[in-house]
Amino acid sequence: MKATIACLPGDGIGPEVIEATQTVLKAVAEAYGHSFEMENYPIGGIAIDQFQNPLPDSTLEACQNADAVLLGAVGGPKWDAPDAPMRPEQGLLAIRKGLGVYANLRPVKPHPRLLHASPLKAEKIAEVDLIFVRELTSGIYFGQPKKRWVEEGEERAVDTLAYREGEVRRIAHLAFQLASQRKCKVTSIDKANILETSRLWRKVVSEVAKEYPDVTLEHLLVDAAAMYLLQRPASFDVLVTENMFGDILTDEASMLTGSMGNMASASLGDYQNQHGKPRGLYEPIHGSAPDIAGKGIANPVGTILSAALLLRYSLGLEQEAQAIERAVDETLSLGILSPDLGGSANTAAMTRVIIERLAAATVPA
Repeated sequence: MKATIACLPGDGIGPEVIEATQTVLKAVAEAYGHSFEMENYPIGGIAIDQFQNPLPDSTLEACQNADAVLLGAVGGPKWDAPDAPMRPEQGLLAIRKGLGVYANLRPVKPHPRLLHASPLKAEKIAEVDLIFVRELTSGIYFGQPKKRWVEEGEERAVDTLAYREGEVRRIAHLAFQLASQRKCKVTSIDKANILETSRLWRKVVSEVAKEYPDVTLEHLLVDAAAMYLLQRPASFDVLVTENMFGDILTDEASMLTGSMGNMASASLGDYQNQHGKPRGLYEPIHGSAPDIAGKGIANPVGTILSAALLLRYSLGLEQEAQAIERAVDETLSLGILSPDLGGSANTAAMTRVIIERLAAATVPA
């Protein structure tokens, strides 16, 4: 297969984990006879510095023409001033909207070697295998009006939380389809006791559920869901929720795996690439971690596993995706752990062992 992958290293540790992942993808391409064309493009803070735009037109165009997009991270204290006219995160929201990727999938499955790394007791997380389906291109992050102004001598601000029925319906269908291939349970998370948007969300999800009689539907308020993720995490299968709730809850859920650095994600929509697959956006869920940027100790696992999702969903290369996941699993089982996981392996060492495990696997001629 020949495929084009647009790479957006971004800020902080983003360039480090993207470089590590590109090395793994090159090893996969060589082993399986593929050709992956990978080019880097600016986004986030570095794009503000270079182009006065967190998502330059050239970057968006390259991503829209690629088969898939691999993103590192954006942001940092340099661009965090409350009154800054541009913020790196604007580039992140814009690339999601520009690619039409409305569904963010975040799998959570703790590795047996890392049960000790979670703040929860091992027996609570040993059987956890869940996936979040987060609506990604609507809600309070995109609603209008969104502004700050001075009124009667003091500053005010407003953000608008808005959803349309169709936006809820399409994400709900995806959640039920995923659940039908897994443990046949969907947990829909909202705040229907308070928010009108959540009452619409619950109504539409309940309607969609009728089309999937073999899948059990559970409704939870977001505050209860936050509690149950710690109290009974193994009871969940597929969790579907709106944009901001999903952002917060998936960061909480990352602690079930021991570190946010382990968590991969795939953002999918309706646009297809030349291979007839979703042209997705793939990224680890961690931030730019400016405190460790440049030290060579960033955990590359989340980004490398995101590349496995890229191979699976955007290129249809299931065998290659599983090969990466096995290589990561074996590397962690060997105790090759980065500092955030309680080990001493640096980014290069972890990547090197993952590639060695790939090479050791049986690969077709």
